[in-house]
Amino acid sequence: MPQIAQLAATYASQIFWLLVCFGLVFFVIGRGMLPGVVSTIDQRNKQIADDLGAAEAARAAADAEEQAWRIAEGKQRAQAHDLIAAAKAEAARNTQAALDAASARIEETTAAAEARIAAARAAAQGEVQDVAAQAAQDIVSRLAGLSVSAEDARGAVQGVLAHG
Repeated sequence: MPQIAQLAATYASQIFWLLVCFGLVFFVIGRGMLPGVVSTIDQRNKQIADDLGAAEAARAAADAEEQAWRIAEGKQRAQAHDLIAAAKAEAARNTQAALDAASARIEETTAAAEARIAAARAAAQGEVQDVAAQAAQDIVSRLAGLSVSAEDARGAVQGVLAHG
């Protein structure tokens, strides 16, 4: 077979060119390009790790800031509640003072009105007694034909009013 016979003649040449191509690929890619790619990958991994660290630090700082804000908000809320409670208490005191003053004025007005009513009642009762005494004088004079003094008629009316 002629194909097998020429194998020995071309075998050495093929191995030589295989080694030359392999060596060329090894030195060009393995020694030239691969260190650059590895360096780029290492740099990228380092950048990612740095970014993750910075993000973690930023998150921790944000959490601390949020916690401080919540504490401050709680203090401000408590102060607001205290101010509201103080304002309500002040308003209640002012309202109570105004109510007390109004109640005192009403009691004073009521007492003055009751005094006026009592005076008017006494005056009216006095007038009723005077009218009753005059009527008693007129009735005695017309019926009995007697003359009764104003003092006696007034005394009789007062006695009847006192005893019913």
